[in-house]
Formats: sequence, structure tokens, C-alpha cells
Amino acid sequence: MRKITLLILLFIFVVSYSYGQSQASYTVTFTSNWTQTAHPHSSGNLPSNAHWSKLVGATHNSDVVFLEMGEVASQGVENIAEQGSNGVFFSEVDAAITAGDAYYLVDGSGLATAEGQIIISDIEVNEDFPLLTLLSMIAPSPDWMIAVNSVNLLDGNSDWIDQIDIDLYPYDAGTDSGVDYTSPNNDTDPQEPISSLQGVTPFSNETIGSFSIVLQSVLGVEDAGQNEIVIYPNPASKIVTISDDSPLQTVTFYNVLGAEVLKISNINATSKQIDISELSSGIYLVKAQNELNNESVKRLVKL
Repeated sequence: MRKITLLILLFIFVVSYSYGQSQASYTVTFTSNWTQTAHPHSSGNLPSNAHWSKLVGATHNSDVVFLEMGEVASQGVENIAEQGSNGVFFSEVDAAITAGDAYYLVDGSGLATAEGQIIISDIEVNEDFPLLTLLSMIAPSPDWMIAVNSVNLLDGNSDWIDQIDIDLYPYDAGTDSGVDYTSPNNDTDPQEPISSLQGVTPFSNETIGSFSIVLQSVLGVEDAGQNEIVIYPNPASKIVTISDDSPLQTVTFYNVLGAEVLKISNINATSKQIDISELSSGIYLVKAQNELNNESVKRLVKL
């Protein structure tokens, strides 16, 4: 029992230490204001199946933009706005993570009704990836959505902001020319830029919702001289790549009890792809040792 307790304490300590002062965790609460009172429809009611698709997004740096008002929507954003389909958007985020431009894929829940809340906890940001992008489909609709682009969670002093509250208004993705919630498919050709629907029928000038982005925790004090490995993508479901400036020798995975669950030895390369598909979903510590006998520990979220 004592050994297990010590392992758990070590796990908690190393997670905090390896994340460092430059990393933090946020909770996002989306509150819907999509009601017949706020946005009166000529029929007297919102659609009977009014709902919100999954709230999704990413934390990232300024080298990537997943959506921008006044610019043309990507295929991933179009699929979300028109169908509530996230697969292509997730691929866009995964590609940005692999390229070193994004850090964390946000995969929140949906909302089965027009009114209510979506809460996403433990959204991870890094000093190098302090921007947050989020979006969700207003459903049903031709191509309407809520979205925020590249919200910076660091203030001018490079401190994590305690709370950011954002009023939300509907946007048109510019990919379908329907004018009502259940209009038939009518592709916009050529595609138009993303634009505001504030005050455009069937919406009023009222907000359609709000985001409350609240600092949850700052995870430790980083040692600038510490050897740092890179793990991507993170979160991951099948394959992760571990890399270091010096050739890796050993990579070991530990579960939340501190038990070793996977070990790869004799790597002798600066980068190694590892299959984690057999690991259960959860949080793991990944400890890497390079040829200089330097060790680095990072947290991995297994989907």
C-alpha cells in the first residue's frame, strides 16, 4: 500500500512539474440564449428539433487559423456549420498539432435542446499555444454557427487570464444560401466569406449565447534547463510520436497508479512512433531517457 501511495504522489508531482508555469487548464461554459423570445420566428416557434452540435475547437499558436470572420470557411468548418460533422475539422486540427502549430483538440459535448449549457473542463493551453478557437452548429440550419477565433488566454504580462466572458452572435459560414432553419440545400457558388447574422432574419440583435472561459489551474513551475521531449498528437488514440533533440534510448508509459504499462527500449533515434491503441483511455505519464541520460516526463491523454 505504501509503495502504491508513493507512486501516486510521484505521478501527481511529476505531472505538475513537467507542465510548468507556462501551462494552464481552463473550463469553458457555453450558455445558450436561442429562444423564441430572444430570436422570434415568424412561425411562432423555433424548429421542433432545435439543438446544438458538439462544441469543438483547439488551442493553438498564431501560425494557424482554423476560422476567421470575413474569410472563406475551410472544409472542416463548412461540415460543422452545415451538418454538425466534426471529422474533417478534427483532421485539420490533428494536422496542425503534427506541424507544431496546435496543442490540444477540444472535443466537447453537444446540446440536445435549444436552451441549456455545454461545459468543457480541462482545456489545456501552453505558453507557446495560448489561443483558443471554438465553434458549434446552430441546428437545424443551412450553414449557421457560433464561433470564436484565436482568443488569447495570456494577458500583456504573459499571465494567464482568470476569466473571459464573450457574448455570442450567429454566423453564416458562407457555404449555403438557405434563408431559414429548414431551407433545402442550396450551395453558395462561389463560396462567400464567413459573416455575421446579427439582426438578420431569423435572428434578432440579441445574443444567441455566451462563453465563460475560466482559469481552472496553473500546473507547476517549469525548470528552463529541463530536458524537454515533444509528444504529438496529444490527446491521441492510436499512434504518438515522441521526439527529442538527442537520440532517445528508452520511453516508458505509466498509468495513474504509477504502474509501468508500456516500455520501448534501444530506440537510438531522435524520433519514435509508438502504437498506444491497446492502452485504455485515460491519463498517462511518458518518461523518456536520451543517450545523454537526460530524462523528461510529459503527460499524455489517451482517447
